[in-house]
Amino acid sequence: VYEYGRIFRNEGMDVKHNPEFNTIELYQAYADYTDMMEITENVIAHMAEAATGSMKVNYQGTEIDFTPPWRRMTMEECVKEYTGVDFANINTDEEALAIAKEKGIEITPGMRRGEVINAFFEEFGEDKLIQPTFITHHPVEVSPLTKRKPSDKRLVERFELFIGGREYGNAYSELNDPIDQRERFVEQLKQKEAGDEEANDMDEDFCEALEYGLPPTGGMGIGIDRLVMLATGMETIREVIL
Repeated sequence: VYEYGRIFRNEGMDVKHNPEFNTIELYQAYADYTDMMEITENVIAHMAEAATGSMKVNYQGTEIDFTPPWRRMTMEECVKEYTGVDFANINTDEEALAIAKEKGIEITPGMRRGEVINAFFEEFGEDKLIQPTFITHHPVEVSPLTKRKPSDKRLVERFELFIGGREYGNAYSELNDPIDQRERFVEQLKQKEAGDEEANDMDEDFCEALEYGLPPTGGMGIGIDRLVMLATGMETIREVIL
């Protein structure tokens, strides 16, 4: 199932953000985040070729090659590549906060290891990802609705798509364990009380729905306006919204 949606969020504005914007979201039963990767790269590669006549698009003087398959790397691998910090060897919140302070990362109240990894990525890795790249296996602390990675419970089965140093999509294996989901919501409430304005509220209806049953499911969302910016060479999102 999919939906092309006109969305409104009461957030700030810049060259890549507008309170009103367009997305396409889809969910597929008996699929996971790897299936979502395949759909994402094929849909966007087709879009590029249909709109411009080529899978290689010149955007603001930089050639973007949409030819599948695209690069895939974990968030921890990306952080290690661009900072030299290997979080595989940093196992406690205290160690993570110490290295964050050393590298000049802003520390917020209640910050945990996973949130430090995400902060490192946003500060040092995100803007380096020019060619289409899937960043996978986010920390569970920043992914409250995502299924855990079976081999490492600290990580989840998720990816974000980056092109030209900007995010274009977000997808994951949906969390369908009602007990785990309720525990995540409780943790989110604690984070909200600690001052995290982006933390989720408790959703009792959703937890109850999961108790009745949700099959293994892959879900994905793509920002349409930013793709139109790419295809048309526009510099700001305001030039394509209308």
